[in-house]
Amino acid sequence: MLNDFITFNNSKMNLELQDKVIIVTGGAKGIGEGIVRVLAAEGAIPVIIGRDGNDNNKIVNDLLAKGHRVGQFVAELTDPEASKKAVDSVVKEFGAIHGLVNNAGVNDGVGLESGDYERFMASLHKNVVHYYLMAKYALPELKKTKGAIVNITSKVAETGQGNTSGYAAANGGRNALTREWAVELLKYGIRVNAIVVAECWTPLYENWIRTLPDPQAKLAEINASIPLENRMTTAEELANTTAFLLSKRSSHTTGQLIHVDGGYVHLDRTIKP
Repeated sequence: MLNDFITFNNSKMNLELQDKVIIVTGGAKGIGEGIVRVLAAEGAIPVIIGRDGNDNNKIVNDLLAKGHRVGQFVAELTDPEASKKAVDSVVKEFGAIHGLVNNAGVNDGVGLESGDYERFMASLHKNVVHYYLMAKYALPELKKTKGAIVNITSKVAETGQGNTSGYAAANGGRNALTREWAVELLKYGIRVNAIVVAECWTPLYENWIRTLPDPQAKLAEINASIPLENRMTTAEELANTTAFLLSKRSSHTTGQLIHVDGGYVHLDRTIKP
């Protein structure tokens, strides 16, 4: 299981996303990569914005070779000027923005007892401030297209985890901004929703679990606590719901925090299928 990375079947759902330009922050790895691949399969034009050009280009080149349209721009999202430049570059190259997926972030373990002001504020910048910045800079184009925003958030805001005050606060902010923006942008026909992630297998997750004394035992314990099928959510499953929320097929859905988590947050985890 530790080396069992998710493969994507690239099947099309026909969500009418053909030629729609959709920004995906942190789209080169993990959940972001899953979203980019599903959007490309749907005929959209996903545009990755992330800090590592090599990582970005690895996905871009793979998708281009398969005949998809895709783009990428390098930006350190904690830098407001870099974020704005990236959005402006998307508009210049592709002519429009039809959707924004705020996804980039990291559970950086800034706790209360073990943390400090500087690290806490840095965590907020890494995990929620750029959500605001990207939405702010993309808004003029989203107003023209009546586009959609999807914020990727974490269960940590609702369940707590311990020793991760910065990430928990950031995700609480992501959830709150989802509903705040849904209200503010009603008049423009812009829908705003969030996908709440619980346990999803990604390279970052694998790196974390490998630091534990008995990774396989811990992984088995986590899987056993996920009510539906006792397994982690895949990046593709998260991506499928994200693509739906970006599409007109979800035309009357806004302000929702949608848990794609196999029942992890809301179902009794003692239930066995």
